[in-house]
Amino acid sequence: MIQTFAFYLFAVLVIASAVMVIMSRNPVHSVLWLILAFFNAAGLMVLVGAEFIAMLLVIVYVGAVAVLFLFVVMMLDIDFAELRAGFIRNFPLGIAIALVLLAELVLGIGAYRAGAIALGTPTGAAVQLIGASNTEALGALLYSRYLFLFEATGLVLLVAMVGAIVLTLRERADAHRGHQNIGKQVRRNPNEATVMKRPTIGKGIDL
Repeated sequence: MIQTFAFYLFAVLVIASAVMVIMSRNPVHSVLWLILAFFNAAGLMVLVGAEFIAMLLVIVYVGAVAVLFLFVVMMLDIDFAELRAGFIRNFPLGIAIALVLLAELVLGIGAYRAGAIALGTPTGAAVQLIGASNTEALGALLYSRYLFLFEATGLVLLVAMVGAIVLTLRERADAHRGHQNIGKQVRRNPNEATVMKRPTIGKGIDL
């Protein structure tokens, strides 16, 4: 009973949060709704016994979204005075959402202790390791049956990373053409290094 209630609660909140991501006018609010959707999706993964995927959702996706939130705040022209003015007005709503998240956390822990939801065993499914956790079984499967696909995925990500570096470091006409000379920096004269000066008021410094 508690598992069914937790499933419908998490599922409804995931759908509602996804709708609010695209309906919110403020991009910061959209990112916050997306974080809520990830947390509830992680709750669904816990219910089916995939705690490793739930951990990835929280650590990787929510962590990456937090960085995205930081960049959104820095890059967009957001009126922080207006946001602070609405803090007191939205404080009761924030407390209500915090209580809902706390209730979901308690409910998810209770549902997890009750056992995973039986999804059936499809034909050709991997044999579960006796006495192994979900994370250990997933690791054994990735590094045995799906090792080639796992390594191919790593190569694809490596190519994407190298491509991003090449595109970023391409030569441009308006870019500074000077290059760093490590040897010259090591052999520099300490007397030519930058020193701190405290000029008096109204007077300059000797270069």
